[in-house]
Amino acid sequence: MSSKCGPAWHGGGVQPNVLFITLDQFRGDSLSCAGHPVVQTPNLDRLAAHGVRFARHYSQAAPCAPGRASLYTGMYQMSHRVVANGTPLDARFDNVAHAARRGGYEPALFGYTDTGIDPRLVDDPDDPRLSTYEGKLAGFDHELPLPESADAWVTWLNELGYDTSGGALELLARENERPVEHGISTFQTDRLIEWIERQAGPWFAHSSYLRPHPPYMAAGHFAGMYDPATLPPPVPMAGDGARHPFHDVLLGIRDAAAPADPEMLGHLRAQYFGMISEVDAQLGRLWAALERLGHWDNTVIIVTSDHGEQLGDQGLKGKVGFFDSSFHIVGIVRDPSHVDVHGTVVGEFTENVDLLPTIAEVIGIEVPAQCDGHSLMPFVRGVNCAWRTAAHYEFDWRDAFIRMGVTDRSLEERNLVVLRTRREAYVQFGDGSWRCFDLAADPTWRTEITDPARVLALAQEMLVWRQRHTDRTMTGMLLDRGGIGRRPAAVVRR
Repeated sequence: MSSKCGPAWHGGGVQPNVLFITLDQFRGDSLSCAGHPVVQTPNLDRLAAHGVRFARHYSQAAPCAPGRASLYTGMYQMSHRVVANGTPLDARFDNVAHAARRGGYEPALFGYTDTGIDPRLVDDPDDPRLSTYEGKLAGFDHELPLPESADAWVTWLNELGYDTSGGALELLARENERPVEHGISTFQTDRLIEWIERQAGPWFAHSSYLRPHPPYMAAGHFAGMYDPATLPPPVPMAGDGARHPFHDVLLGIRDAAAPADPEMLGHLRAQYFGMISEVDAQLGRLWAALERLGHWDNTVIIVTSDHGEQLGDQGLKGKVGFFDSSFHIVGIVRDPSHVDVHGTVVGEFTENVDLLPTIAEVIGIEVPAQCDGHSLMPFVRGVNCAWRTAAHYEFDWRDAFIRMGVTDRSLEERNLVVLRTRREAYVQFGDGSWRCFDLAADPTWRTEITDPARVLALAQEMLVWRQRHTDRTMTGMLLDRGGIGRRPAAVVRR
């Protein structure tokens, strides 16, 4: 069958294994195959060479919980409304784990999903799930829970004789003091490989790796892999008076502002890239295990991230604001049934909301009506089916005001949305202000567009985007003649 004729798996009555991997806070330009002049990612490079890499792939929100809500539901933030770490995820939404179950799998989770419980499902006001955003996405079997406390890893280190009294955060901040074999990424990979070894039939696994998330310290020898002096400098920021006020607010927040000291910033960047090469090495172990177990040629592998990392760009660190560094992420899909297009690099805009539709097509089920994205499988089959002229993402910071006791409608002003084309970026703020950047003339986001005609065209494009992505779960069906149109799929709850 030609790779352009449709999914080979279901045409041949075969159900593939699915390995869905997220790397937390992984920038899209942090791959050697993407042209990074220093960083080494041989195993991700290999996956891209044996699959399809999406060079303009974007997350839809930050930080973790909002970004993952879009990833797991296929919905923009304006639709799922997870606006912060701690915002509950509405239980009525479908998700990737429920979809996997409808496809005949028992989806296993290794790591975390940062999913807040819908409080309407909780009767006990003292239920601990009402005090954390680190819940498990409904539908997954949690084979290896690794929330911030990373209890399973900490216990393992304690059994190995390490002093674990400081807890997971301190252990992560000192990963350089232990060999890579005792790192959290190795621990997770070991458990995942052991689980795969026990599987008899088609399986579905989601491995959610913490790294390269802070603390900024790579494990073992990877901590010394990169000399800060050899790394390219961060993207500079606009001067005083030329920045949006929100950018200045971020620069005044300790957890958002990059270190002003060049040595400290160099250390942060070197450790970040060390963590990337470290987790890349773990993926290499995983690829080798798939080959050893005979799964390399019957497993669809998807790799992405929940969001990016500023890494000193525009004077910031972490995942904040409206710049590419926080939202342009890695995106690779390997389908072994379409070898003739392996090594392809797609230059069209793609987004994390596309991954649930992609997985739905891979496993042979209907794409949920709620999804704002589109399946990437035409690209994977070698068909250029570009449907976007821009990437779209949102950032919301109302959580800081909620913690201060604010409950009125002013919270709706604490957000922004970005339309990012190949040449421009239009940023609309909830308070009515805006910025428009000429990225063709200046990719550092320091040259603004003030021509009313160009700005109006982008603002109109954003408006049309929002109009086309309002909730559609029930809108394709009419209660007529027993129900006509598209009937919403029943969601399997577990």
